[in-house]
Amino acid sequence: MIISAFPACGKTWLFQNLQSVSDSDSSKFSWISDGVRHPDFPNNYIQHIKSIQSDFDYITVSSHSVVTKALLDNKLDFVIVYPAIENKQEWIQRCKNRGNTDAFIKIINDNYENWIIEIEKLPVKKIKLQKGQYLSNVLDKLK
Repeated sequence: MIISAFPACGKTWLFQNLQSVSDSDSSKFSWISDGVRHPDFPNNYIQHIKSIQSDFDYITVSSHSVVTKALLDNKLDFVIVYPAIENKQEWIQRCKNRGNTDAFIKIINDNYENWIIEIEKLPVKKIKLQKGQYLSNVLDKLK
């Protein structure tokens, strides 16, 4: 199962604490070096996801719109997990708690509502996290 999850939903925790989980970080595929975008992104990321699909029960991936569009274009089934729009301050605090840079936190702060609205328009199964919830709390709802 492919799980597209918003930042700070618990993708890394899931990878570190459960068997058969791949935490497929899109940044390993989207950049050649600092500030230099990989010319084949997101196609290279999608090919990676396809290549490991049968090896894991769960593959966690980015929720960036370019990634979700590529998943849809490639007809890959996925579930998107994201926070409720009213939980913005909790998500910003989660990013601070996990040590994200001020620049990253600013990006989340400046784009949060628009990203949530975009996610809610996607024609896929969605799981909205409520206050205090993480990806691990909703695994039973993913199937």
